Amino acid sequence: MIAELGHLALCFALAIALVLAIFPLYGSYKGAAGPVLLARPLAILLFLLTSVAFGALCYSFWSNDFTVLNVASNSNSMLPWYYRMTAVWGSHEGSMLLWVLMLSGWTAAVALLSNSLPLILQGRILGVLGIINVGFYGFVLFMSNPFERTLPFFPVDGRDLNPLLQDFGMIIHPPLLYMGYVGFAVSFAFAIAALLGGRFDSNWARWARPWTLAAWLFLTLGIMLGSWWAYLELGWGGWWFWDPVENASLMPWLVGTALIHSLAVTEKRGTFKSWTVLLAIAAFSLSLLGAFLVRSGVLVSVHAFATDPSRGLFLLFFLLVVVGGSLLLYGVRMHAVRSQARYQLFSREVLLWGNNIFLLTATLVVFLGTLYPLFHKELGLGSISIGEPFFNSIFQYLAIPFALLLGLGPWVRWKQQQWQPLLQPLSMVLVAALVLAVGVLSLYQTPSANLALLGLILGAWVTVSTVGEIQQKAVQLGGVPGLFKLQASHWGMVLGHLGFAMLVVGIAMTKTFSVEKDVRMKIGDSVELNGYTFLLSDVYALNGPNYGGQAAELEVFAHGEKLTHLHAEKRFYPVTRSVMTEAAVDARLSRDLYVALGEELSGPSWALRVYVKPYVRWIWLGAILMALGGLVSLSDKRYRRKAKVAVAETGADAHA
Repeated sequence: MIAELGHLALCFALAIALVLAIFPLYGSYKGAAGPVLLARPLAILLFLLTSVAFGALCYSFWSNDFTVLNVASNSNSMLPWYYRMTAVWGSHEGSMLLWVLMLSGWTAAVALLSNSLPLILQGRILGVLGIINVGFYGFVLFMSNPFERTLPFFPVDGRDLNPLLQDFGMIIHPPLLYMGYVGFAVSFAFAIAALLGGRFDSNWARWARPWTLAAWLFLTLGIMLGSWWAYLELGWGGWWFWDPVENASLMPWLVGTALIHSLAVTEKRGTFKSWTVLLAIAAFSLSLLGAFLVRSGVLVSVHAFATDPSRGLFLLFFLLVVVGGSLLLYGVRMHAVRSQARYQLFSREVLLWGNNIFLLTATLVVFLGTLYPLFHKELGLGSISIGEPFFNSIFQYLAIPFALLLGLGPWVRWKQQQWQPLLQPLSMVLVAALVLAVGVLSLYQTPSANLALLGLILGAWVTVSTVGEIQQKAVQLGGVPGLFKLQASHWGMVLGHLGFAMLVVGIAMTKTFSVEKDVRMKIGDSVELNGYTFLLSDVYALNGPNYGGQAAELEVFAHGEKLTHLHAEKRFYPVTRSVMTEAAVDARLSRDLYVALGEELSGPSWALRVYVKPYVRWIWLGAILMALGGLVSLSDKRYRRKAKVAVAETGADAHA
């Protein structure tokens, strides 16, 4: 009965989404308040119904209801309860239900937290979100029903959750990632609503910016957790492999980053309007593209869901409708988004526009590198692979001008900046950055460290420039107490830039100075790597709740003293006949010691892979710092003020 209740709730949710897609847009077109006023309760009801459906699926997994096909295919009675909850979104069907839960949640949040918006604009935004909801609810109900039964015949036990997903990271990674993916639907809805109404001003940008920041924040944390999960779970010591599914999440993040900065320009200067609208359309379109790539079966990836082509065709059709329809509307209404503001070549507007260009170029590189092999194969030209060297080399060249502009931007005024007053402070910043980078690099004895030097220079440039700009603000505002007068969005920018600098340094240092060694060891054997001695002290049988295998205990010594103890595992899951590596990691701010247990060899002996990875933690800490910057920016009081406009548009405005 619980599964039927969940299915019924989804059916009602689809009906509510249809009403939400029609009535508010009709009311905004006619300038009638009545239909528009229905949008808020409809959005809340949509979320409540979806929550009932999601709760029903969670209960089915928790109670081991193997009469539900989704539960039988992705869970097992021996699976710990917390992984049974993870299994809710560990399948295509369950993850799509999580997707629509997030979408309905964002829709309800817009309905509840948009009191400062004109009523007609609220109706347009919620109506556009209603249309998007209709597409996804239709997909879930007709193509990916999570409540399909196995009756009259059902298994006594399930097939178990994919062992790759039986990890703490998978408990929180997908919800955060989906919150980011789906959150860009709100930015998209704001853009389409503005195109429909023909109203673009600083208030519109101020309303849209916090929603974009929130989506970007969640996506940043989701990508960071995905990288951390791959680092721990796959056993190869890497944090990014340019996997097509990894790329699918990176593309909307890059465009979303550009969108945040473009919204800032639109809010403060009333320019970049058409650019901002296109970025909002692109960010959500790339989120939909990611959903298609992951669920269409066109990609081979450890992250992808195996699914039939008919589902992929549905998503492709929906993607084409959303992208084609929005671009068509933009073409028709583009006269309404022309900017009138003027600015000189050397101004903050131009620098922000330049960084947007570099972000979009990076997106294009990822897009082509991900999809070109697919087109090449489909055209009958054979299989090709575009791997890590291609992406790394291109991004290295793009990072240089991007970081230079990022450090320079906060020093430059809006509209126009004379370059002479900046020569002395920026020269000091540059010298300090070079000295800092060379000083850090001198601590490492290596014949060639070009990448590390480049990363340190860029990271130091952004860091010293950001700190210098804050020091300059303190002087202008009468000392350190004056810094408390700065807006929260300014401090968010500072944290975001410092996080980016930290990430760049972490990438460069890890890529340059990581060392690894594949060894064959018996109990009592030791191996030395980069000044650390790894001693294999024991290997024994492992018995988990739904797996077996072997565990290895290692002692690590440095300078003759015991430093730490490592526990590595090689797990075997009998239900799925899968073997998984659980790496042992000793994490410090300046380095990771990483050991992966391999196969048992004759002797008896075991294959092990040992790594020393300097500053790899800085990559994830940098991402967390960037997300924290987004959170601080969200706390800006400007986003909670009512706009100095009428609370409702007139009927004539609605037709404009």
